[in-house]
Amino acid sequence: MEIAIIGGGAAGYFAAIHAAGKGRNVCIYEKSPKLLSKVKISGGGRCNVTHRPMEISKLVKNYPRGEKFLKRVFRHFDSTDTISWFESRNVPLKTEADGRVFPMSDSSSSIIGALMQEAQKLGVVVKTGWALESLIQESQKWNLRFSKENIGADVVILATGGHPKIDGYGFLKLLNHKILDPIPSLFTFNTPSEPIRELMGLSAPQVHVKLEGTKLSYQGPLLVTHWGVSGPAVLKLSAFGAQWLHDHDYEARAIINWNATFGEEDYRNSIQSFAAANPKKMLKNYPLFELPARLWMHFLEKSEIAEEAIYGNLSKKQLNRLVQNLFCYILTVKGKTTFKDEFVTAGGLDLSEVNPETMESKYHPNLYFAGEILNIDGITGGFNFQAAWSTGYLAGKSITHKNL
Repeated sequence: MEIAIIGGGAAGYFAAIHAAGKGRNVCIYEKSPKLLSKVKISGGGRCNVTHRPMEISKLVKNYPRGEKFLKRVFRHFDSTDTISWFESRNVPLKTEADGRVFPMSDSSSSIIGALMQEAQKLGVVVKTGWALESLIQESQKWNLRFSKENIGADVVILATGGHPKIDGYGFLKLLNHKILDPIPSLFTFNTPSEPIRELMGLSAPQVHVKLEGTKLSYQGPLLVTHWGVSGPAVLKLSAFGAQWLHDHDYEARAIINWNATFGEEDYRNSIQSFAAANPKKMLKNYPLFELPARLWMHFLEKSEIAEEAIYGNLSKKQLNRLVQNLFCYILTVKGKTTFKDEFVTAGGLDLSEVNPETMESKYHPNLYFAGEILNIDGITGGFNFQAAWSTGYLAGKSITHKNL
């Protein structure tokens, strides 16, 4: 059986490894000169392999698109299986406090090495610089046209990753599969007119961010950058709000509560209690709510509180303004910033046209899909890789039960 796997990323490699076996010739075709490039740069070069194991019903909640589909996929291979697979191949893993799982080595090369060694051991052939232009099914066989030459295959697994533009799915044109317009997911909010950008590099540990006029919100760490705000809270909100933000041309108002555990009255009562106990202390020297000093100073300035002001002289008007800035800080968002190397797209192949028990096309026998080519995307934290491992595993394993 000749098996062609298109794409040398996480899903492609995992599919190849699980499709390999006696009587099956498996070949990975990668259009670029690089293999496993996203694996290499993920998590700042450490590779966020997956997320801490959890019940499937909770795991799927981390996917803005693909939740129902993945519920069935994860029954075959989930984050527990991912951890077992890598650790059984001499890649010890560690789980960080926020649930992200990394190799103990803190180097993506450990993950890349395990995948490449396993593929090589199983006889998987890998070819780079092979760009697929089209594929067509002719009398049970697949004819694949590449930039270099045409080849035939019995089975094809498409693991080409996501594309920022629909033209990137051109090779699927002859198959009549529905492609949903790709739009960015996981991006930072640009706030060009906001003075908070001057606090670049500052972070807050647990904020709540909401998009005004919607029910979309998320909480977690926030980072101030030279173009606006980023960090897990913003990136995850951008994923769940990807379609809404796209429809609104990335113009919105973000409402920030700088300490997600506090309500409006909690802020007010805490400030008043501190002021009653410490009336002569200067506000600038005693930031509250575990906020960074520079951020606290920004709030004081925005609340029109003088630099030398003491807690005992805080007027009702100043208190109200300060509480407002802490609980309901409004940022005007205009635009986004995505990272080209690590881009994640919402959109891709319509999931209703793929069998979630096998990853096989419902229209074309012996055509399978894995990874980000599908309309599946997760939030940050190892969830996108988990979808790649799971769909790749299932596509590869399903082929081993085939008798052509």
